Amino acid sequence: MLRLEVSIEDLLRSRFALSPALDLCLLLRSLAGLGQPLPRAWATRLLPVFERLRRETELNAALALQIPRSGANFVAPPPRGLNQTWADDLAMIRATPLEAARHEFATTVTGPSARDPRVRAVLDSTDAVSRIAEAMGQAWHELLAADWPQLRAICERDVVHRVGVIGEHGWATTIESLHPGIAWRAGGIELGSFRGGTVHLAGDGLLLIPSVFVGHIAAHLEDPWPRTLVYRARGTAALWGEQATVPQPDALTALVGRARARLLLALDAPASTSHLARSLAMAPGAVGDHLAILRGAGLLVRARSGRSVLYRRTPLGEALVAGPG
Repeated sequence: MLRLEVSIEDLLRSRFALSPALDLCLLLRSLAGLGQPLPRAWATRLLPVFERLRRETELNAALALQIPRSGANFVAPPPRGLNQTWADDLAMIRATPLEAARHEFATTVTGPSARDPRVRAVLDSTDAVSRIAEAMGQAWHELLAADWPQLRAICERDVVHRVGVIGEHGWATTIESLHPGIAWRAGGIELGSFRGGTVHLAGDGLLLIPSVFVGHIAAHLEDPWPRTLVYRARGTAALWGEQATVPQPDALTALVGRARARLLLALDAPASTSHLARSLAMAPGAVGDHLAILRGAGLLVRARSGRSVLYRRTPLGEALVAGPG
């Protein structure tokens, strides 16, 4: 079991962030058979592109830095917050000193990858960092960039939901809601499926990162990262088409129409027009029109939160989504 000792100072410093580079690494691991399997439709669409990139670019050198349950830190730098972009991450990857990168090569590149002539040619070169960054940049452009707005919206909505849980129920409930295998006990976070003994956060707080590509939950406990939990974002099941966990809105669709039914179902947590548009791949104007109609019918209310206007279901909206009791 892994236990994270948490102080009051740690709670004050804990925060959420998004990490495009980490999600790219998780996607590459999945496509290479090292991580969480992708849904069939995504694998069918992305695997041919992935294999072509392995042939035509130096992506294999970047893949060599991914090992079971871990990977090189410099290709997934610690994110600074919720506004992190791929451009931010790529700039940090490119800025990695060669000696720091070579230290990570020595500890992560093992087995057949270490003997692959194409991989070794990259890793042994004086411009290894820029060549790996170039390969990752192309992988981002061809494998993830088109889907990122939708995936980012799902993660942003997850954070909105978690912050609401913190405000209503506190940190302990929020942490335990991340995964069934997490428990808050006696001032600490216990992860039953991990090994590692006891780790003290030492006043630095905990970094929480939602992702659609992580299988269940992952922990990152090594510098230069802060102590981090990466967890599966709410809405991932619907994205992947895991119908067993997604309500079947047949009656609701017949009543309000398919698009409005999708919006009502998606509002299991408050969300803005732009978040809904990105996460459901709908036009913002159409989303705004449908939300106005649902609000006029008494199914939604809206309230300002900072610079955003968030919509949530009314009791009537909740009853319609729940269906006959």
